[in-house]
Amino acid sequence: MRYLFEEYALDTDRRELHRGTDAVSITPQVFDLLEYLIRNGERVVSKDDLIKAIWNGRSVSDAALTTRLNAARDAIGDSGEEQRFIKTLPRKGFRFVGQVREARKVAGVNPGNAPESVPALPDKPSIAVLPFANMSGDPEQEYFADGMVEEITTALSRFKGLFVIARNSSFTFKGKAVDIKEVGRRLGVRYVLEGEVRKASGKVRITGRLIEAATGTHIWADRFERDMTDIFALQDDVMLAIVSAIQPKLFQTEIALATQRRPENLTAYDFYLRALQQYYLTTREGVAEAIRLAHRALELDSQFGLVAALAGVGHTRNVLLGYAADPQFDRKEAIRLLRLALSLDDSDADTLAWASVISAYMVGDCESSVELADRAVSLNPNSHRAWGGRGWVYIAAGLPEEAVRSFERAIRMSPVNPQLYLPFGGMGLAFIELGRFDEAIVAGKKALRQNPSFSIAHRCLASAYAHVGLDAEAREAAAHLLEFDPAFTISAWIARGGQSNAKLMTEGLRKAGLSE
Repeated sequence: MRYLFEEYALDTDRRELHRGTDAVSITPQVFDLLEYLIRNGERVVSKDDLIKAIWNGRSVSDAALTTRLNAARDAIGDSGEEQRFIKTLPRKGFRFVGQVREARKVAGVNPGNAPESVPALPDKPSIAVLPFANMSGDPEQEYFADGMVEEITTALSRFKGLFVIARNSSFTFKGKAVDIKEVGRRLGVRYVLEGEVRKASGKVRITGRLIEAATGTHIWADRFERDMTDIFALQDDVMLAIVSAIQPKLFQTEIALATQRRPENLTAYDFYLRALQQYYLTTREGVAEAIRLAHRALELDSQFGLVAALAGVGHTRNVLLGYAADPQFDRKEAIRLLRLALSLDDSDADTLAWASVISAYMVGDCESSVELADRAVSLNPNSHRAWGGRGWVYIAAGLPEEAVRSFERAIRMSPVNPQLYLPFGGMGLAFIELGRFDEAIVAGKKALRQNPSFSIAHRCLASAYAHVGLDAEAREAAAHLLEFDPAFTISAWIARGGQSNAKLMTEGLRKAGLSE
């Protein structure tokens, strides 16, 4: 059944509320409250009626009831003052007074008993977050679990590279024994996140599992245990931990799938994933291949802003790491692709993150770069790429303390990411400018453990070792730097886009014996 009123549609089968073509996010309990009021719109519904229908007769405070009613009003553009749809009748109850039309779903013609149609898989990672099972025997934990699932769904939906099923659709499976393969088929998703919540002895234990729906294969699983103190802080803490773990894991899995597909079957998104894999190698050949694959993606989808930004940051890397045969060409291409990416999509956090780096190092406009980087993290505070990009921008802007904070946040966002050498290398550079040379050495070593060919980490170690008087180690690091960047000189590095304001870095490189 679908209830239609003004521009809204409440679908009781799919448990979704829409305003026009847009889904409206509401909690299951508020959905039930709204449905009950609409179904009983011909009469005044008392407080006792609502408690019996929505809370199964449990004791509920007036404040809790008012909160749910206000949430229902907010969802449909109403207010307590206006009462356009939900009217409060003092000492009597509530009534839905909007004009409602009922639209029943009519079975269509199904010649030859054709199989039920199911949604096609999107051309990017797709996921549904199922309601977490409450294993506590405590009804209060139901609200905690539902709220956490809603927060996880919202956080994941901020990643434009993910297709995330609306919570209301996922909640049609609440309280049911489900077949994950059937869930994936019916919702048209490749991955399903499920879990349980259990409360015991003042603690809450949450388990989560990320499953590939078609095969039932577990891609990721973890358990989180926290003290039951501030319930909302706990919810945020666990949500962040889960999102930080599964988002990078999803993309690692997708990259592996893309590399296995035959070239003639690749989509623009597959080419993007392959380009990303090559870009993260940070080698001369890897960057060149990343640029080539990114342009193949743009040929298939000329509106793919994120891949334009990836191509642009690839050209930027060519210049900064000394890979460019013609630095002026790469610089011009980077700026062209920066402008193209922003013209196509200036509301995606990852696109803005890469754009901010290109702007900082190729254009040299630190003020605009900082604005782009800050907007990226405000659009998606859970994106490790946005925080990492912000760190590099703040290094270019000569603000190392803020750079360290950004890199630390990026590492926290994605603590098992195989690309952690990037934020660790960036932290090392920032620590040098702060005079924290021992910490710079630790960060540089961490970066090299992940990527021994990362020339920025060798540069960091050469300078930091020299500052603390470890001359032999400084010369060895400088020699390694020249292995991966044979044309490196201090003046050439600054001309490429190195920080002329990085006085301590430059001083350390001179002490390490690198040519001026």
